[in-house]
Amino acid sequence: MTPLLLSYYGDDFTGSTDVMESLSVHGVDTVLFLRIPDDALLARFSHCRAIGLAGTSRSETTGWMDEMLPEIFSFLRSLKAAVCHYKVCSTFDSSPETGNIGRAVEIGARLFDQPVVPLLVGAPQLKRYTAFGTLFAAYQGETYRIDRHPVMSRHPVTPMREADLRLHLAAQTALPVRLADLATLAAGDADSRIDALIERFEGMLLLDVDSLDSQRAAGAQLARLNHRGLRFMAGSSGVEYALLSRWQAEGITPGPRAFDEPGAVERIAVVSGSVSPTTERQIRQAEADGFDTVPVDPLALLGEGSEAARQAAVTAGMAALDQGRSVVLHTALGPAADQGEAIDRVAGSRHRIGQTLGSILLALVEQAGLTRAVIAGGDTSSHALTALKVDALTTLLPLPQTPGSPLCTAHGAHAPTNGLQVSLKGGQVGTDSYFAQIRDGRRA
Repeated sequence: MTPLLLSYYGDDFTGSTDVMESLSVHGVDTVLFLRIPDDALLARFSHCRAIGLAGTSRSETTGWMDEMLPEIFSFLRSLKAAVCHYKVCSTFDSSPETGNIGRAVEIGARLFDQPVVPLLVGAPQLKRYTAFGTLFAAYQGETYRIDRHPVMSRHPVTPMREADLRLHLAAQTALPVRLADLATLAAGDADSRIDALIERFEGMLLLDVDSLDSQRAAGAQLARLNHRGLRFMAGSSGVEYALLSRWQAEGITPGPRAFDEPGAVERIAVVSGSVSPTTERQIRQAEADGFDTVPVDPLALLGEGSEAARQAAVTAGMAALDQGRSVVLHTALGPAADQGEAIDRVAGSRHRIGQTLGSILLALVEQAGLTRAVIAGGDTSSHALTALKVDALTTLLPLPQTPGSPLCTAHGAHAPTNGLQVSLKGGQVGTDSYFAQIRDGRRA
């Protein structure tokens, strides 16, 4: 097996494909597994230099993390990659109860026997920036502090109410956080300053990134700390972008790779559990681009008549596909249609809705013989993709204009979805014409 540069666990499926895309674009063959692989499945991708494991911890409790993450991190540690990354969303949305990043870092630090865990969140490629510990994110051409972001400050599950990541983490863990800020990274004696920060320290070291220049400086520090034995790191795909800048400079990775456009297909199916205004615009634009749209009542998918509601959605989707038209099935059309309060009264409801949307998509793929599909919504993707009976993903077409939402190739033993081209789109990701872009198999 090829020596691994990096292994990672993504706390949701869209974020996991984000990392795979960033690595693949820079010439690092990467596979993303949807479960801990057995030896036979691992051997099929022995040429890869990076291995990912897609997960759901962003939407899970701390109890789930205590039970599941030790096995996951132990598997990743067994791969003996130079770097092991716990990947979180670049908007850092999390809470003490749900998707607790601090708890995940505690577990990883213990399993890797590591006193200091580097943490990097800023990723200019995704229009995410950290400056003096404060997180900013772009939306519709404007950049907002994350606690004033029009969407993330109102996230239906984990709204971001604090932009200083040190304070945000203080509510999740007793681990202290020290900051390597922009001034420290730019200083001529940055190495010694950072060494002083972590001397006799146990906790997280947050590295600012607000530009490509500070990203390169942070990448140099991550590589240096890694050479000193800090294998386990946490943060967004900014970790990969920062490391890749260093690895390419050192000749460890080959640099950008070209991908051919796969071209258009006649029709695709999209299932969406996102309430984001970005996804709302994309659904409305899809109608203008020739898609049929089918509203699906999420509460009906949870009630006694859930199977009838699921079958009705399949029937409506097939009606469009049988006419040679693409179709979007959605449980909400923007924030105004969010039924989150009612949904959350049902235990495990969000997981069930995601899984049911996945089963609807599987039925459409099987019955219509589709070769391309989309799942929209970060949490939705994490639960819907498992229903497609897929074991692994590889990158088919990166989308440089909207990084973090590549078109992937699915691999598995189930014939209808083995080779399926599928994209997983987070709520905030993509241009308004994203669904047509995927249908047409083009970069922009």
